[in-house]
Amino acid sequence: MFSGLVRGDAKIAQIDKDKETITLIVRCAPDFIKDLKIGDSIAINGTCLTAESFTSNTFTVTMMPQTYQKTAFKDLNVGAQLNVERSLQVGQRLEGHIVTGHVDDVATVKEIRQNENAIEIWFSFPDRLEKQIVPQGSIAINGVSLTVMDTKDNTFSVGLIPHTQDETNLAQLKVGSEINIETDILGKYVAKNLEKRN
Repeated sequence: MFSGLVRGDAKIAQIDKDKETITLIVRCAPDFIKDLKIGDSIAINGTCLTAESFTSNTFTVTMMPQTYQKTAFKDLNVGAQLNVERSLQVGQRLEGHIVTGHVDDVATVKEIRQNENAIEIWFSFPDRLEKQIVPQGSIAINGVSLTVMDTKDNTFSVGLIPHTQDETNLAQLKVGSEINIETDILGKYVAKNLEKRN
């Protein structure tokens, strides 16, 4: 379980793609992997993965074919900036929203606007997620906890404040970029319950 408050100071040191299996070696600050143990969960661009090995400033994870198919990792290369987050600890403050690290799908950047100090980004998303994305609701984009500003015609918008621009990889997005999205887990349960009632 994660909160969506990520660190963006990690980069891909090595990426090995074997058909639909991807192994990543991620370089990050030593303090990020302090106390890391093999088997611990780490969210990378919003995807919950398992640490298989580590050094003083790197860790290794492997993704199975399902992760390859449902995420945007297949398009990343060595040097790409990553959003990373360690799993929550009991008693920690939850300042973002509940993020499971189970990516729902890939969304595509349709438009980017500068609005004074904020960057507003519009994304298109698959039809099946329409009932799970609502204005003022929570959404995780590449693992970052954000608030949906508006929705229309299978698109939604978010705003990036200067801190988010500086601390994540979202300010690097361009029109056509693909990102990992996870809708709010509470919204999923509500949508499922209403579907059953109907």
